[in-house]
Amino acid sequence: MTDAQTLSADEIENGRLLFTRAWTFSRGTPDLDHLPPDDRPEIAFAGRSNVGKSSVINALVGQLRLARASNTPGRTQELNFFTEPNSELYLVDMPGYGFAEAPKEKVAAWNKVLRAYLAGRRTLLRVFLLIDARHGLKPVDDEIMALLDGAAVSYQVVLTKADKIKETDLVKVSEATQKALAKHPAAFPQILMTSSEKAFGFEELRGTIAQLLEAHGS
Repeated sequence: MTDAQTLSADEIENGRLLFTRAWTFSRGTPDLDHLPPDDRPEIAFAGRSNVGKSSVINALVGQLRLARASNTPGRTQELNFFTEPNSELYLVDMPGYGFAEAPKEKVAAWNKVLRAYLAGRRTLLRVFLLIDARHGLKPVDDEIMALLDGAAVSYQVVLTKADKIKETDLVKVSEATQKALAKHPAAFPQILMTSSEKAFGFEELRGTIAQLLEAHGS
């Protein structure tokens, strides 16, 4: 398993305080013409359809229904922005990729928006790339990582649903993921692990986001 990311006590506490605020939905946009002003840092969450993005965001902020979860792959087709009272940060819930059920023209249109957003959003501090721990990296994840590498956008893998597999299997998936990430220049080396159901891993995720904000000067 990967080494734990080094976070200070202050960063852990700052992360806790940041996510005790009343986070609210700001806007959803299916295209780049209706993005909110880039007047604050942004943290985006990306991943294959049904990887658990909405559950991770809800657990992160401690709210049950901030981000809408769906059992229908590809249902979310907008960039959804969430913010908090101090307006320090946007959390961005990105539509799941890799679903086969949606019409090809919709997939192509979304991929165009996805690529443009990731490559051109100057306030994007990091993308958390969510990977189902039961399945590990898939070819479609490699495509997104190559895009992020090309755009020089920092990203960090979060293994979700880490409670759903045996500890030995989790170690194997983590090691295989770590080995793959070493080939990607924009990938942050440490892997985070979460379970929305068991509510573990979120102290580290919150602290990591607080660390990014501190480094940004926010």
